[in-house]
Amino acid sequence: MAGVAMPTLSLSGCEKPMPVIGMGTMSYPPVDIETTKAAILEAMRAGYRHFDTAFAYGSEKPLGEAIAEALRVGLIQSRDELFITTKLWSSFADPAQVVPACRMSLQNLQLEYVDMYLIHQPVRLTEMISRTPVAAEIIRPLDVKGVWEGMEECKNLGLTKGIGVSNFSCKKMEELLSIAKIPPALNQVEMNPVWQQKQLREFCKARDIAKAKGKTTAQVALRWAYEQGVSIVTKSFNKQRMRENLQIFDWALSTDDLEKINQLLQRKGVTLASILGPHDLILELDAEV
Repeated sequence: MAGVAMPTLSLSGCEKPMPVIGMGTMSYPPVDIETTKAAILEAMRAGYRHFDTAFAYGSEKPLGEAIAEALRVGLIQSRDELFITTKLWSSFADPAQVVPACRMSLQNLQLEYVDMYLIHQPVRLTEMISRTPVAAEIIRPLDVKGVWEGMEECKNLGLTKGIGVSNFSCKKMEELLSIAKIPPALNQVEMNPVWQQKQLREFCKARDIAKAKGKTTAQVALRWAYEQGVSIVTKSFNKQRMRENLQIFDWALSTDDLEKINQLLQRKGVTLASILGPHDLILELDAEV
């Protein structure tokens, strides 16, 4: 990171500050365990200390193996140096299954606790799935109160330092906040201009923002998000891009740059319907965003 310290965010109800840039570990199409593990170790060498995984990504085990190896070879001195986020998959989004699912993720990760445990999406699936889209008959509304009580139990048991959600609309957040004893620490979502990464890249090239700054278009997008006061999860297994994605803290976008980016039309890149299928409940959830 060229000597620039990684900023952190303090989160409500979470016992550890979160580095503002994390490495995402999802790959599509999926890659083998060794490839994922090697990429995570390379990210640690580059300076990443925040890693985002999920049961659904299939990357908990390689992340756990990478952490164990990093400790073994001295790449990190303590597990406490890392901020690890994982997620409750929708097939386990049932009040009775939340704590067992968290314990299973911890077993995959070879950890005693995670730093953040998120509800992956605001829907329940009644079966385990191996592919998407899914059949309409296995989709159910999320029992927000019951599942969140399970998330709170995970925190009370010390299985996670913080709890939150992912892909929740304002409406779903209001429902959750009305019943939560422990408020969610964060809501992990797609955020514009990252919603339209392709459009942003084309725009930056056309307006020469990236060229004028001597930065890549990805760095411009990441700096924009950072200046909005949010944390960022990036995903690249490419060594050079891993490092480039961290090099956003010693420069800033101008007022003119920000105005140009704000002129972009907004369009969500990934919807629940694009993953689970255009079923009535899923379309209703997408319409709330």
